[in-house]
Amino acid sequence: MDFKKYIILSFICVVTLTMITACSVSYKLNGASIDYTKTKTIQINDFPIRASYVWGPMQVIFNNQLKDMYGSYTKLTQVKRNGDLKVEGEITQYQQRNKSVSAEGYSAQTELSMTVNVRFTNTKNHKEDFERSFTATASYETTQNLNSVQEQLVTQMSKDLCEQIFNATVANW
Repeated sequence: MDFKKYIILSFICVVTLTMITACSVSYKLNGASIDYTKTKTIQINDFPIRASYVWGPMQVIFNNQLKDMYGSYTKLTQVKRNGDLKVEGEITQYQQRNKSVSAEGYSAQTELSMTVNVRFTNTKNHKEDFERSFTATASYETTQNLNSVQEQLVTQMSKDLCEQIFNATVANW
């Protein structure tokens, strides 16, 4: 009798383990909601600088980060022309302004801001097309020289802008 109980208990355990391993839950942490059966390619044009105040390397930093984000967080193939999705635009503003004043009446912090205008086209669903501006800011102590912190701040703002653009284009939550 004990042998029968052992066989039945073993059978139940095997069936239970099989069911548990067969049913798995999968989560995507990047937030991309792309139907890869319809959308396979993306065209990301370089964003030229159209701002009156510029720092030359910011164009390269921004463009590389934008392409890297789509390359890292989607399975879309980047193409030069005729992409299922198209991201294009320009860097329209790059400026600094005083953010806070010290007790002595001098500027204590300076805020740097960067704005990009984005045109997004989804050839598979034109209802998702848009043209919109995105802005990111970063602050630094006025005692620091802008030249010494500019690359770090532009990299930080570019990352923020790329996340905003990514979320607006392919993370439709």
